[in-house]
Amino acid sequence: MSSEEFIESDKKYIVSMRLNNNDRRAIRAMASRLFVRESELYRFAVNNLLNCLHKLHDMDCMGSDLLPLFIEFRVDLIQNLGLKKQQLFNIINSGNMPPDKFVAMADIELLLLPRHLLRQRLLQIEEAIAVKQDDISAWLESYFAQKYKLDKNGEEELEMLDTEVHAT
Repeated sequence: MSSEEFIESDKKYIVSMRLNNNDRRAIRAMASRLFVRESELYRFAVNNLLNCLHKLHDMDCMGSDLLPLFIEFRVDLIQNLGLKKQQLFNIINSGNMPPDKFVAMADIELLLLPRHLLRQRLLQIEEAIAVKQDDISAWLESYFAQKYKLDKNGEEELEMLDTEVHAT
């Protein structure tokens, strides 16, 4: 890496965002309690977000590869970002995707449903009834894992690797 590339990659940018008073007061209080500047807390939050949503940055990750991410953060992403089913369909099924990774619109709709409606919808799906669980999120995850042949062990290995990298 040349010195020009290093300087360019280390460059910082100023961004602007709108926060409501309650959020700003909470951040200010947390920063004070941690004895850090507010800006450091914002950077910490952005870094955590980037780590949590890293699959969205990887262009090779598409289709059913993205389902674990959207299961884990479905409520937060839907409520805070206001994603609609067509947007989510385009996010998940974008690019030159192999057919075995394609996620059906009916399954994408499951990600957008509130808990009580999700339970009702899963009860109407024969493949989902076969993997029924009391916890609705675990049930949805099991249904997707079975239908799309998601590798739970691979996910756990990636999470463990990610934890080890952050610990060092």
